[in-house]
Amino acid sequence: MISLLGPFSSAPRVVLFVILAPMSGHSKWSQIKRDKGVNDVKRGAVFTKMGREISVAARAGGGDQDGNFRLRLAVERARAINMPLDTIKRAIEKATGGGEGEQFEEIMYEGYGPGGVAIIVEAATDNRNRTAAEVRSIFTKAGGQLAVSGSVAWQFEQHGAIILAPGGDADELTLIAIDAGAEDVDSSGDQIEVFTKTTELESVRRSLEAAGVKIESAELAMAPKNTVELDAARARQALRLVEILEDAEDVQRVTANFEIPEELLAEIGG
Repeated sequence: MISLLGPFSSAPRVVLFVILAPMSGHSKWSQIKRDKGVNDVKRGAVFTKMGREISVAARAGGGDQDGNFRLRLAVERARAINMPLDTIKRAIEKATGGGEGEQFEEIMYEGYGPGGVAIIVEAATDNRNRTAAEVRSIFTKAGGQLAVSGSVAWQFEQHGAIILAPGGDADELTLIAIDAGAEDVDSSGDQIEVFTKTTELESVRRSLEAAGVKIESAELAMAPKNTVELDAARARQALRLVEILEDAEDVQRVTANFEIPEELLAEIGG
């Protein structure tokens, strides 16, 4: 699995997540995208998307972070990118009826990219027709195709993803994570990533924190059950499609099931 936290040329949906390979060997790509994410933060794109995620979470489960795990995760990610507390509070109030503003709903689109890559697009919108038209147009112009509901989603499953803060002994942290209930641990990159069942994300995170492990982020994410290999040319096309989708204002997350060739990874990170 690879977490793509933003556009190919700039970068996160901190809130944007693209899974491009299995649960191993993706930390290098994750770090590249985090490094590139600064530009998005500066222009406010991530704040806008993060605000929508907070709004959707608060609307679905209420404004109490103690009783709304999804909202608590969203707020923590917002604070990690230095989103102003007043902005976070307004997003929650608007979603729960304490303020005026747009009401966003979640929509998931499914499609295919170059080389038959399966793609999931998660959006938060106040206008379904506008968002559907934009997503369809992006797929078409970038060499992909929007698919009917259910044709792609079966190729993915949701899991919990925890990124540990840099530092510490990788072997020791891996053992701690497994003891905490992790399903899988990837320690091959610059940072250790821990994967959990969806229902156990919170308990694993709490266990890690209780063991003194510092956590950089924790959230729910989609992952492909199987991946497809692309040559460098097709991988570039697929990444370009992902980039354009992520740049769309209403899009929150993009998940795809292709592996990036090593030479392309090296070029991007160079």
